[in-house]
Formats: sequence, structure tokens, C-alpha cells
Amino acid sequence: MSMEGKTVLVTGASRGIGEAAARAFAAAGARVALTARSAEEIGRIAAEIGEGAIAIPCDVARYWEMEAAIAATEDAFGALDVLIGNAGAIEPIAHLGRVDPDEWGRVIDVNLKGVFHGMRAALPGMVEAGGGTIITVSSGAAHNPVEAWSHYCASKAGAAMLTECLDLEYRGRGIRALSLSPGTVATQMQREIKESGINPVSQLDWSAHIPPDWPARALVWMCGAEADDLLGREVSLRDEGIRSRIGLG
Repeated sequence: MSMEGKTVLVTGASRGIGEAAARAFAAAGARVALTARSAEEIGRIAAEIGEGAIAIPCDVARYWEMEAAIAATEDAFGALDVLIGNAGAIEPIAHLGRVDPDEWGRVIDVNLKGVFHGMRAALPGMVEAGGGTIITVSSGAAHNPVEAWSHYCASKAGAAMLTECLDLEYRGRGIRALSLSPGTVATQMQREIKESGINPVSQLDWSAHIPPDWPARALVWMCGAEADDLLGREVSLRDEGIRSRIGLG
């Protein structure tokens, strides 16, 4: 699908799904803003993508930084057409009775409040421009409890509901809101999960994980009219029918 003339901001773009998504959108012709706390990494990736890509250091847990990142994107490219809320954290993996409360809360700040911060900062410009697409990277953990992942499950469940609320409130004003649940993906986060040795997910063989370019390609596809019947819903890459529609083998 062509994204020529469109501007896309990807949070958590320094590695994994975020990096793959930034590259996929750029390959489809979009201008891309990469955000993450790792200034050096997103700077390197933006340089590799080339003209039409900018790196904006940003901590999504701080609203003013997310607001500034979107303002910088609009200044650089004139508008923001697509926001990919991908930034996420899973450490510390620990049981409820032992986890550090501050570290637990930090995951909520990134995975839940970070998604809200992006939506809140992007909406005024998108609505004024007549519309836009906001996609949240979700997880099966949003719907099922996983041992030692209380923070991750709770934050992903909240982010999924935020996306449904966004669809309810703003579909009539031109906002396309969707979630993508990619399943398990071969990223650094999966290495952290495996190292924990806790719960069945950590026991999965590496070959069970899909490559990061699959969710990246799905995110590009979700920006097109072919996905309009899925607005307000969570798109799961575990669904063979969805994979077929996207063209994933």
C-alpha cells in the first residue's frame, strides 16, 4: 500500500516492532518521525532510512514530551496523519507480592499513560485536518492473565479500552482507531521474557515467534481502506484470515 504524502509518528522506534514499522512506512513512501528515549539509536535508524525521516528523543510517560514530539513532527512535515502507539515495557517481571511498586508503576506510565499521551497530543491537529489514524500495539495479555505480568496485562488491557473509547468518541470526526495484537514477536522484549524463566511464554522456542516485519507490514496495511471494517477493533495476527488479508505467509 502506498503511503506517499503521509506523515507517520512511531513511538518506541529504537528497536523491535517500532524500528521495523518505521522502516516499513518509509518504504511505503511515508515521511516518518521516530521517537524513543534512546536518542542515539533512533538517530542511527533515521539516518539509515534517509530523507523524510527524523528522530525525536521522547519519553512517552511524560505528556509534555509527547506533545513536543508531535509539534516537532507537524513543524517538520506540515501535519501528522498516523500515530503508532508502540512504546512498551515489561520489566520487572515479578509476582505481585514481590514487585517494586515504583517499577510496577513505571510500566503503567509507559504502556498505558504513554498511549493516552500520544492520543491526547495528536487529536487536536488530526481533527482540525479532517482526520487521521491512531493504532495501538496491543497484546493477548490485554485479555488474559499471565503469571508475573500483572503490570503488563493491566496496562495493555487499559490501552485496548482507551482505543475503543477513542473510536467511540472520534470516529465521527474522521479518526480511525484500531489496535494490533501481534502475538509473540522475535524482539529484545522476548529475550527479556525468556531470561525471566517465569510462565509458559518464557519457555517458548525462539522459532515460535514471528519476525518484527510481520506486525510492521500489518500496521501499514491497517492504515488503508481495506481495514475500515476493523475500525474500533483489535486486529490479531494469530488470526489466519487476517494474515491472509495482509499477505503474510
